[in-house]
Amino acid sequence: PPGAGKSTLTDKIAKALVDRGKKVGIIAIDPTSPYSGGSILGDRIRMQDLALNPSVFIRSMGTRGYLGGLSKYTKNALKILDAAGYDYIIIETVGVGQSEVDIVKTADTILMVMVPGLGDDIQSIKAGIMEIGDIFAINKSDLFGADRTATEVNMMLDLNGVMERRPPVLKVIASKNEGVDALVDEIDSHMDYLKSGGMLEERRRNNLKIEVVELIEAELRKIVFSYASIDNRLETEVGKILGKEKNLYEVRDEFLETIRS
Repeated sequence: PPGAGKSTLTDKIAKALVDRGKKVGIIAIDPTSPYSGGSILGDRIRMQDLALNPSVFIRSMGTRGYLGGLSKYTKNALKILDAAGYDYIIIETVGVGQSEVDIVKTADTILMVMVPGLGDDIQSIKAGIMEIGDIFAINKSDLFGADRTATEVNMMLDLNGVMERRPPVLKVIASKNEGVDALVDEIDSHMDYLKSGGMLEERRRNNLKIEVVELIEAELRKIVFSYASIDNRLETEVGKILGKEKNLYEVRDEFLETIRS
């Protein structure tokens, strides 16, 4: 969730990887204002030391209103970093909610960062988030309630039923660099697990299928709305829906008939 210290933890994980001789790419996603369209892009401020490291590349991107916790162009940036030979690519999301779990379509390993004191928030996010995490990190675990939060997360995982690999739950204090090395070890362990069972290739294959479909859908949307008649009629038809003269499905069918003809 927002405020969990993701940027600080990302900074420490990247430093640990660099200390192990790895090249690290970081894509930091910042939320975009739905009103002005602007984005703070403040993650670089919290990673100033890394920004000067030749083994680290940091790119901040705004969401531009795109749901899922990711920027629309995140996948393109990933491909560039992969082609450039980076050993690890970290995507720091804006703090996804229950319905915004598109990260699962992109990443090999999903690290969920939580903090003590969430209370009922754990209950509210469990349905959409708990199922996608490969590793859970309780950050700021020097705060009161860290043990309880870890216990609650473990209980939620128990409710998920039988899992081939139970996600580990680790307590870390990113600001003090405590528990970070163990967390990096778990990230490597999860990657080894995916490779050994052939799941890494399967996951990437499925993600590519999804990406191809999304690209096709985007182009079809452009084609549909390139029809001037549709754009001109849309406001009128919406007014008819609001006036109870038509329903959504009638308007849809009429637009589709226009495109077919």
